[in-house]
Amino acid sequence: MGPFEALAVLLTLTAAFAYLNERWVRLPTPVGVMLGAMLTSLGLVLLGGPTVRAWAAPLLARLEFSDLLLQGLLSFLLFAGALHVNLEDLLRRKWAILTLATLSVLTSTFLVGTLIHAALGWVGLELPYGYALLFGALISPTDPIAVLGILRKAGVPKPLEALITGESLFNDGVGIVVFRVLLGLALANGASETSLAEAGLLFLEEAGGGALLGLGIGLAAYAALRSVDRSTVEVLITLALVTGGYALAQYLHTSGPIAMVVAGLLIGNHGRLFAMSARTREHLDTFWEVTDEILNALLFVLIGLEVLILPYDPAYLAATLIAIPLVLLARLLSVGIPLGLLRLVRPLAPYTVRLMTWGGLRGGISVALALLVPPGPERDLILGMTYGVVVFSILVQGLTIGRVARYAARTP
Repeated sequence: MGPFEALAVLLTLTAAFAYLNERWVRLPTPVGVMLGAMLTSLGLVLLGGPTVRAWAAPLLARLEFSDLLLQGLLSFLLFAGALHVNLEDLLRRKWAILTLATLSVLTSTFLVGTLIHAALGWVGLELPYGYALLFGALISPTDPIAVLGILRKAGVPKPLEALITGESLFNDGVGIVVFRVLLGLALANGASETSLAEAGLLFLEEAGGGALLGLGIGLAAYAALRSVDRSTVEVLITLALVTGGYALAQYLHTSGPIAMVVAGLLIGNHGRLFAMSARTREHLDTFWEVTDEILNALLFVLIGLEVLILPYDPAYLAATLIAIPLVLLARLLSVGIPLGLLRLVRPLAPYTVRLMTWGGLRGGISVALALLVPPGPERDLILGMTYGVVVFSILVQGLTIGRVARYAARTP
């Protein structure tokens, strides 16, 4: 099966699951299509076993999940998400967002890695500490695709929605950088002081370089948008910004996700006000909203289809049941401690930490990073735990965050 045929199958399945969900189930579209894909995949595995896996492997290989997301879909989804975020809301919470997107990710990485390493050892499963930290790095960042796709309909208070959204837009880029650094260290079986210093420098280059690149290409696109007044051309300029800017970030070894977020915020705020006519704003918003929803649906169907090729081992289920509460605990501590300190200098709603903990959804980025771990028993274990945490996050946390928000707002 060629790439076009594989894409045709994926689009057809996505359309079918989206229709069934909209017609009868009425869950949020990302959740509905992922659930449909998961149930279909589980049914096929139960009925067909090895035969179905042998058929599915070439199909999903043509749609390489990690490459498709990290080198394709992610640029569009992050730009589209940032395009509709109010920059003033983020700037009012800049210190909290900066802390959550950096310090909290690093803290959570260490907590998850340490807790998982110890807990798995207690039940007879071995995961070297370096690989445990890798799992912590890939599961700690909240996924902006999952967050933005679900929180819009969840009824979360606006100030808190801005905080969760801002955190998710930036911490995935930081998380990807941390993951790459730790992956290099894990494959090297340890690190000297020099390599740790180089890792820190790499982190600064990727994260800081991505922000500067996003600002530069965003300003260039802004100047181009301001000089013309034709909606088709202006949509093409934003498309070039996303595709060309992300490719340039990869060439320069800077963070493409952070570049896309910064560029999207610039175009969606400053560009919207000063470089576009009302007609262009309408066309641009419609184009990117439709693009965002379609690519979101495709991504979540892919997540559901990954069941077809997941390694099966009852021990991985036990590991997942251990990982879910530990990841939530690490999230609570890594968010609660810095926000508790920030509360000393500026007021925060009493339910902020609880909702930030439960609203920290994981999604496709975590699965894509897990698939980048080199083949072996460590990869299989990490992939199984990651998929379990992601599914719990989207199906349980995503579907209940609205009720949790309403309950939390009523309680001190």
